[in-house]
Amino acid sequence: MEQNIFAKLIAERLGLREKNVEGTLALLDDGATIPFIARYRKERTGALDEVQIAAISEQNERLKEIQKRKETVTKTITELGKMTSELEARIASCWDATELEDIYLPYKPKRRTRAQVAREQGLEPLATLLLLQRESNPEAAAAKFVRDGLPVSDCLKGAQDIIAEMVSEDERARQSVRGSFRRTAVITSKVVKAKAETDEAAKFSDYFDWSEPLKRCSSHRLLAMRRGEAEGILRVNISVDDEENTERLQRQWVRAQTASGRLVAEAVADGYKRLLCPSIENEFAASSKERADEEAIRVFAENLRQLLLGAPLGQKRVMGIDPGFRTGCKVVCLDAQGNLLHHEAIFPHPPVRQPAEAMEALADMIRKYRIEAIAIGNGTASRETKSVVEMVIEQACPRDARASLFVVSEDGASVYSASKVARDEFPDEDVTVRGAVSIGRRLMDPLAELVKIDPKSIGVGQYQHDVDQAKLKKSLDQTVESCVNSVGVNLNTASVHLLTYISGLGPALAGNIVQYRKENGAFTSRAQLKKVPRLGPSAFEQCAGFLRISDAKNPLDNSAVHPERYALVEQMAKDQGCKVADLIADKELRARVNINRYVSADVGLPTLTDIMKELEKPGRDPRAAIEEFEFDSRVASIDDLQEGMELPGIVTNITNFGAFVDIGVHQDGLVHISQLADKYVSHPTDVVKLHQHVRVRVTEVDRRRGRISLSMKQTHP
Repeated sequence: MEQNIFAKLIAERLGLREKNVEGTLALLDDGATIPFIARYRKERTGALDEVQIAAISEQNERLKEIQKRKETVTKTITELGKMTSELEARIASCWDATELEDIYLPYKPKRRTRAQVAREQGLEPLATLLLLQRESNPEAAAAKFVRDGLPVSDCLKGAQDIIAEMVSEDERARQSVRGSFRRTAVITSKVVKAKAETDEAAKFSDYFDWSEPLKRCSSHRLLAMRRGEAEGILRVNISVDDEENTERLQRQWVRAQTASGRLVAEAVADGYKRLLCPSIENEFAASSKERADEEAIRVFAENLRQLLLGAPLGQKRVMGIDPGFRTGCKVVCLDAQGNLLHHEAIFPHPPVRQPAEAMEALADMIRKYRIEAIAIGNGTASRETKSVVEMVIEQACPRDARASLFVVSEDGASVYSASKVARDEFPDEDVTVRGAVSIGRRLMDPLAELVKIDPKSIGVGQYQHDVDQAKLKKSLDQTVESCVNSVGVNLNTASVHLLTYISGLGPALAGNIVQYRKENGAFTSRAQLKKVPRLGPSAFEQCAGFLRISDAKNPLDNSAVHPERYALVEQMAKDQGCKVADLIADKELRARVNINRYVSADVGLPTLTDIMKELEKPGRDPRAAIEEFEFDSRVASIDDLQEGMELPGIVTNITNFGAFVDIGVHQDGLVHISQLADKYVSHPTDVVKLHQHVRVRVTEVDRRRGRISLSMKQTHP
């Protein structure tokens, strides 16, 4: 019953068909993962994509939380003896968290308020009397409630305290003030005077005297202000027209221009200022922060997706170089599987300058280990090291067999090198060697290497430490899981960390797979997974389609075709008078297959279409091909930049307000959203992608603050 209600509500909220939502919820309740549902259960969901399925899952969790809260609310009100059939019906039909709290507020246990004290003094009947607003002499009426030496004035004040609390807890009043905040609230930021001249305040200087409508405040500005507030630099508040709101509430509550009416008007004003307005302000502060968090997390997740799905070089013999000046450059040589073959340090730069020895060592390593590609980290001394390596390649490599050269982001490499993961992989090597290995492996397969690092350390987030950490982790974990499963992994070479993100596995089963592989050798079929300890039928169903065996006897084991559909593909081949391998190899044979013939109660056209696409290119990698890149040789530092220069660059981070671009001067420049294109851009991701190669024009250089402004507009303003 509950699931039917949830399906109806979710379908309405997301604009989806109720039947498809029901199917999705049933699969989620059975433990199916989002990647599995999206890829292999399209008939059950109406071919919903991962984003839609994730939205259904999120809405389902929210409704479950509301259901639990409703049970608490119902129990509390019932125990107070104040539950009525009408109230019970309202609670049962309410699926809005804010509305539910409004209903509950008058009954909610609270600390000892001024109104509660007045009620204990027996003044609630006086408050009721004043609300009737018929008394021309409230003092005389209040005299009847005097006891224990309580003055008449205190009796009236106590009654007003009760009225003030009633106003603050009234649903209609709260909705009225909430509407005012929604329409007209302004967020204001002021610097704390004592902190204005401090160094730590400088980064918040844009918000020393800032004000704008809350509904137009972008997520990055709101998070910046809240961070400044948390650090004690700024004072931030959200405000509305208090006078207008007070007058509106008084029109609701004051019914007579009598002495009683004037006391009620005073109580309404007090209730608004002291209780209601601060409550709604806190509510909007929380909700605006939540929306800003969601947007920042969304941007972070999208950047992470693009980074993880970056173009891989593939299985090549790679040299990884972690560049440096004083401590030298750490060089590692890796085989085509990413195994460490050799490492050493070279010193081509000052202060320990040994250029001839460094170049000779590089040339020897390139020849000895038959290096096909070189990855250089993009940190300190990157440009200088690249120049040295280019000379070595020119001199040491035959023209028809020169190693390709790439500059690779080293964000998070130091975090990886000091992690338990790295220590387990290379227990006998120091952190510098591990970092260089990570740089080399990132070139070969960014996804396989970056899954070992906490996404927050990869350098593509914005205000990531200021947002809800639980929500951030959940979103980033879902993103990594989505990326890993969209690409698929080689069952015989994947690390524990990569396998952990495969649908239906997790750390324990991933570890069991690797251990089984060590003890029994390489997997020769997907069916062997059933022999892995604790990997039962459900886990096999979830994971099998995302695991590849490149040299398996059955070619379908190296495809995204799920084992549950092998018999169907074999029937297709049989109907064409050939084997499955022939069907994969021969385009004409595939063209003869009429997929409509194979539609059944379990298998529809969406699945059959996916199968035919997979037979065309089994195990295809959805990632783009890697491209080489060259920075402009004229610039090496911010001092070399001049306004008007046009330079090549690489997009390193994307935010709501623009994109940061590396132009090779050790300081990324910002292309503001207004400078991304000649046309209007609603969001930077409509124009650029992470690690995209772009052409930019320098529009401003602030050397004091280390800020570079860039433009991608084709026409000058």
